[in-house]
Amino acid sequence: MSAEPGQQIRRLRENVARLHAELTRYGLVAWTSGNVSARVPGQNLMVIKPSGVDYDDLAPENMVVCDLDGVPVEGDLAPSSDTAAHAYVYRALPEVGGVVHTHSGYATAWAARGESIPCHLTAQADEFGGEIPIGPFALIGGDDIGKGIVTTLAGHRSPAVLMRNHGVFTIGRDARAAVKAAVMCEDVARTAHLARALGEPLPMAAADVDALYDRYQNAYGQRSPSPASP
Repeated sequence: MSAEPGQQIRRLRENVARLHAELTRYGLVAWTSGNVSARVPGQNLMVIKPSGVDYDDLAPENMVVCDLDGVPVEGDLAPSSDTAAHAYVYRALPEVGGVVHTHSGYATAWAARGESIPCHLTAQADEFGGEIPIGPFALIGGDDIGKGIVTTLAGHRSPAVLMRNHGVFTIGRDARAAVKAAVMCEDVARTAHLARALGEPLPMAAADVDALYDRYQNAYGQRSPSPASP
């Protein structure tokens, strides 16, 4: 039996609050920047970080519940300044259950250059299925960032986009998957930067990228056992 709506939101508040600690753990944010959100399954709602609150002070009770137009419906604090962007992504991409935004140093340096990260690494092929694309510049506060995210990711397998002169946005089937994509994006960006500093990185064949992506997405890790035959 599925959880009652109130229980579901309470669990998401706990999960979203806890996942913000991963952003600080992996050094993806500074001060109060960055945010994680999660879609409330079966409802036109999301849970997101409050604006300008120290990471040490984040707790389930101060997460903000908003509708998918970005309007707060539960919580005493103002939601993140990126709420409209998250809300647009959820409206446009119903398969997305989590969105993350960071200004992680290496990935944001690529965004400042307005440059996609080419795929030169097996780890990048695994997680992103090719390049990590660059999106357009857009001002904070409205739908334009969300529109840029959705438009840029169309036709890409990447769950991450570098928004020009801004930073990283990632999506996932849930908030944890979106956080993982943000962690891996920064790792790839750092290695790509170091490789380019040493010389010209070696290209990867498209067929190899496809094979690596398929293996990682469909065979890597533990799999649930098949149901026993009757």
